[in-house]
Amino acid sequence: MAVGGNLAGGFASCEALLEAALARLPEAGLPVLARSRWWRSAAWPDPEAPEYRNGVVLVEAQGDAHAVLAAIFAVERSFGRTRGAPNASRTLDLDLIAYGRQVIGDPELTLPHPRAHQRLFVMGPLAEIAPDWRHPLTGATAMDLANAASVGRDARPL
Repeated sequence: MAVGGNLAGGFASCEALLEAALARLPEAGLPVLARSRWWRSAAWPDPEAPEYRNGVVLVEAQGDAHAVLAAIFAVERSFGRTRGAPNASRTLDLDLIAYGRQVIGDPELTLPHPRAHQRLFVMGPLAEIAPDWRHPLTGATAMDLANAASVGRDARPL
């Protein structure tokens, strides 16, 4: 799961909000098994917006992927996330990147995430915790995808 945001909400910093969100995941039935460092990257498409913080967590999940998606959306809402315009500033963004080797394409959920493989701020953190993870469709590793990422090339660990 990718974790990110660029608005601190009522927290002292984006990192504090993201840490609080990670602490909430087990309550949502998603215990964290591994996590990356926080990464920073410029906002896109508006680089004048606050800088983003991103990371990746490996969680243990029960049930189907749609139930997991519903759980992460509930966590987002509990931190003040409202879904509006694409790429808008946000307090918390939780994205289900993959669910095992499942491939899903329906109106509510696309797995693997259709753009994660292009984003250094997702593949870089994923490569930290699972460099040999393989994309369910292409077979490319997280490390290979991080090296080839075309979006967020400025992303760096804090």
